[in-house]
Amino acid sequence: MHFNLKFGSKTLPLELAESNILQVVLPRSIPPLSDPSAAVNCVLEHPASTPPLLEMLKDRRPHRVVIVVNDITRPTPYSVMMPPLLKTLENAGVKDEEITMVTATGIHTLHTPEQNVLVYGKGLCERYKIVSHDATDAANLVYKGKLPSGYDFWLNKLVDESDFLITIGVVMPHYFAGFSGGRKSILPGVSGKETVQKNHARMVELMDNLPQIRKNPISLEMIQAARIAGVDFILNVVTDDDGQVVDVVAGDLEAAWYKAVETSESMYIIPITQKADITISSACGFPRDINLYQSQKALDHADKATKPGGTIIIVAECREGYGESVFEKFMKSGLSAEEIMAEVKSHFVMGGHKAYGFAKVASEKKIIFVSNMSEEETRSLFARKAATVQEAIEMALADQGNDAKFTVLPEGSLTVPSMSAE
Repeated sequence: MHFNLKFGSKTLPLELAESNILQVVLPRSIPPLSDPSAAVNCVLEHPASTPPLLEMLKDRRPHRVVIVVNDITRPTPYSVMMPPLLKTLENAGVKDEEITMVTATGIHTLHTPEQNVLVYGKGLCERYKIVSHDATDAANLVYKGKLPSGYDFWLNKLVDESDFLITIGVVMPHYFAGFSGGRKSILPGVSGKETVQKNHARMVELMDNLPQIRKNPISLEMIQAARIAGVDFILNVVTDDDGQVVDVVAGDLEAAWYKAVETSESMYIIPITQKADITISSACGFPRDINLYQSQKALDHADKATKPGGTIIIVAECREGYGESVFEKFMKSGLSAEEIMAEVKSHFVMGGHKAYGFAKVASEKKIIFVSNMSEEETRSLFARKAATVQEAIEMALADQGNDAKFTVLPEGSLTVPSMSAE
């Protein structure tokens, strides 16, 4: 069987005999919307559990509208979503200079002007003010009190001072929050680093046994933060593995988002009947494999499909290296996988959570990377480097024997294997 695995902006070939393959884990197919722009217009006019957006805007007459948008690491179809949204704002009498787009960078690196153009397009960048959220800039954070778990909630000042708050999102599986989109635009998207860190610290309790989304304590805390922030309206989509829109939702923070979660779950949570000796997982190409920090999702999903003691092959370009300084420091610390896990559990810091994700898998399984990372950098991940996918397969067979069975995740950052169907 032949595969073209996404790798950065190109593909790498993979050939495997069908007799060696247990399962190819791919998203379930849902036909893309024939006219996604019309679908966006429709949900703006008929949203879930709120009045139509135009009606809300005319009633409120806002002069400081903030639209929270995704950063470069989360591919989002702005060309489909933004024109109907901005036209509605215009029809409500909102002026261009009254609109600010705040990039939900969370604790990621702030955008450069060039990245803004790449992500949002030259037209939006020239017409509207775009500001990257800086989770470490105390002067631009506002204290919003305690969240239910007892920790402090710090919020982006521009977001807090808006008189109408809209969030844009894409709803995909997430390895500890359950799903992206919705409330994640606020926490972690535009929250202070301390707040993000406290929220994410609970991941070490959940990664091995993720609760249902409506009971996930991390997600529920994110919803509470978004309610405190005063999100007025969300516009979220579900996309297929080619980035085409298959579903659009809008309206209330929870009612609309949970509808999108149902669609995303039906596409991306894929049952498997048994675990493989060797799993090959592509991190879906650029920008999802932009760095190791983002590519960890493909490793986590591969882990769910692999036997204890098995071998995982990750195909991820990682053109920007580690992707986060604390994560990089952990991986280069010389600590064992078990020591990293113990350190993160006892002294949780952002960035450390990704190190925990790598260490957790490495403590139970063998890892091989096909990437642009050096031999030394790859060893820091408790992994071995292969120059090609074929070389990685030969290394994995040397681990597991020539009769080893494979599972292949061509869209490894998106599809989540699940043994729940056993």
